[in-house]
Amino acid sequence: MKQSDFPRMAVSVLGILACIGVIYIIGKSMVGEWKYESRETLQKYTEEMYMPGLAYMKEGPKPTAAEWIKERAYSWLPLVKYVEQKEPYESVMEDEETIAKILAAQANDENMVDENGNLVGESTPVQEEPVIPQGQSSIDMSIEKLRDFNYLLTNFYTVDSTTMIGPEQLNVDDLLGRNMKIDKSTKGAKVLIFHSHSQETFVDSVPGDASTSIVGVGEYLTQLLNQKGIETIHDTGVYDIINGQLDRSNAYENAEASVRPMLDANPTIEVAIDLHRDGVNQDTHLVTEVNGKPTARIMYFNGLSRTRMNGDIAYLNNPYIQDNLAFSLQMELASENKYPGFARRIYLAGYRYNLHLLPKSLLIEAGAQTNTVGEMMNAMEVLADVLSNVVTE
Repeated sequence: MKQSDFPRMAVSVLGILACIGVIYIIGKSMVGEWKYESRETLQKYTEEMYMPGLAYMKEGPKPTAAEWIKERAYSWLPLVKYVEQKEPYESVMEDEETIAKILAAQANDENMVDENGNLVGESTPVQEEPVIPQGQSSIDMSIEKLRDFNYLLTNFYTVDSTTMIGPEQLNVDDLLGRNMKIDKSTKGAKVLIFHSHSQETFVDSVPGDASTSIVGVGEYLTQLLNQKGIETIHDTGVYDIINGQLDRSNAYENAEASVRPMLDANPTIEVAIDLHRDGVNQDTHLVTEVNGKPTARIMYFNGLSRTRMNGDIAYLNNPYIQDNLAFSLQMELASENKYPGFARRIYLAGYRYNLHLLPKSLLIEAGAQTNTVGEMMNAMEVLADVLSNVVTE
């Protein structure tokens, strides 16, 4: 071999070695992929044979050619995939934030209502009729008058500025025609009283003594109804204390989680009353006189699951809105007929609260933080009589 041929031979050898190296690397990669695919295939068939449910959940549609190309492009441009996947997630988060805001508003907006039924801070006051001596109502409650939507709305309702209602819902013939009587032919409890906000107290409540809080007031109402032959259960559960702190953000949801099993266990219950105490300005005193006794005034409270901003709130669905409206109107008219001035106007708000539990569900704001415990107990005597009139007589 000539000495001049040596460089060419060296280059050829190096080229051959490089080719062998490339072939080895490619082959090793192919073998690795083949092993991986073999394991995947084996696992797939094993799942299909022994765990078909799992295989069904894991199996997705086969990618089309366009999807395969798109996926390969994403592997080269990962930012594109990140942006595309991020957009729907942010939309979901916006929806969740909206829901959270609505639920927070529901948790708080039935408090701080003045003597006229307006939320404290609202700029448009509604003129409240003066308290009338017992037995002398100044309001014409003839069916002809009540059929006038504007008359009915003006004299018996306060509509929160966040919601709205029309004559199709406040159809007095429909609302008064709905049967709110309980079935007394069957044995068992008929009424359940509970408190989404159990920590509400009064001007002379004793700290730490539940008997002087809204829970104690509910206990007295329970006793009165049982004495009238209306079997009543009182739920004294606490739903607005979380980790030892007052927290009403999920009080309605917490209450529902406890109340529903009670209703399931007692299918004879037809009436559910969420009994609250209102919150008003400190210079407001919700009191009237009944049978010579100072008596806290009450307010029936409805949720329409509808706001002006969001329209009908689907995830706060209440199939019993019309029944709820019928129940509160019948209670309002019975109150005004027998105890004029005892009941304030019915308050219509935008959310659901726990009025979807039963057709005959009531949320009652009894008195306020400026009332005494004695005034509250006197109010329960009147309320028990009115409720008995509506559901039994």
